[in-house]
Amino acid sequence: MHGRGCAAAASPKDSLAVGGYTLGDVSRICGVPTRRLRYWQRTQLLSAQSDAGAAFEFSDLVSVRRLAALLDGGVPLRCIRRRLASLRERLPELDRPLEALRPAPWGARDVVARHRGVLVETDGQLLLDLEADARSGESVTALARGTPGAGQPTWLHARDVAESWFECGCKLDMDRATYADAIAAYEQAVSVAPDFADAWCNLGTVFYNQERRGRAQECFERTLELEPHHLEGHLNMAALLEESGRLEAALVHYKRALAADPLCADTHVSLALIFERLGLQGRVREHWRRYLQLDPDGGWADAARRHLER
Repeated sequence: MHGRGCAAAASPKDSLAVGGYTLGDVSRICGVPTRRLRYWQRTQLLSAQSDAGAAFEFSDLVSVRRLAALLDGGVPLRCIRRRLASLRERLPELDRPLEALRPAPWGARDVVARHRGVLVETDGQLLLDLEADARSGESVTALARGTPGAGQPTWLHARDVAESWFECGCKLDMDRATYADAIAAYEQAVSVAPDFADAWCNLGTVFYNQERRGRAQECFERTLELEPHHLEGHLNMAALLEESGRLEAALVHYKRALAADPLCADTHVSLALIFERLGLQGRVREHWRRYLQLDPDGGWADAARRHLER
């Protein structure tokens, strides 16, 4: 089952490496689930893209680790996003402004930038109300302790609040023991921002992992209503349909996932397996070959080679 970067068992890599690192490589090296990496790409926190043959460079690994460290240190995603926007406006000569961000020395849940050897505020006019921001952080912490529904400060933009809940859900949905809290976080996100497709997709993934198939399908359907080309939404819907024996309907969604990202190795694995179930051996071989082109050392590589050698 796939969230926005919440990859299931198919493969540790996701895209074709062209002189760099794939999305799967970055996930393993930096310890960040692919669902978060894809979301950061889509919302332009990260400049590197994993489609159309593009790949991450070493400097992108530094950026990912910087972003993950700031978030793990308690800096809200909305704060990082605003500081980056300010840096890009004020210091356009910075090629990778994310690498310049550092935790604020005064200990607040804020960041400053390191530029030419000194720490500078990104833009005084964009400083957040730190006391209110701390209250926002307390509500997320309360959620993680099992008390969803804690109030969010009303002065924040709805998307900012939704992203806070989304990031909280991403931290909680990797452990079965905290699935309930993850669900509560994602439900908060979509209640604040009903058009947040990634949150709907991740919410469906947690429901699926709890074996609540009906609720999961509702979430994936909502994801695809909002974003008809949502890669993980199609992969997840296809998996649900295939599990229930509706192979032709599942194939439709696998093909749509392939159209959304032809270089996603997981999709080729899924297509190879479902074509095998349908008895279409020529198509099976085609997708195993493509998988090996994309991920020759992946988790399904031995199975792919065995099939092609037969």
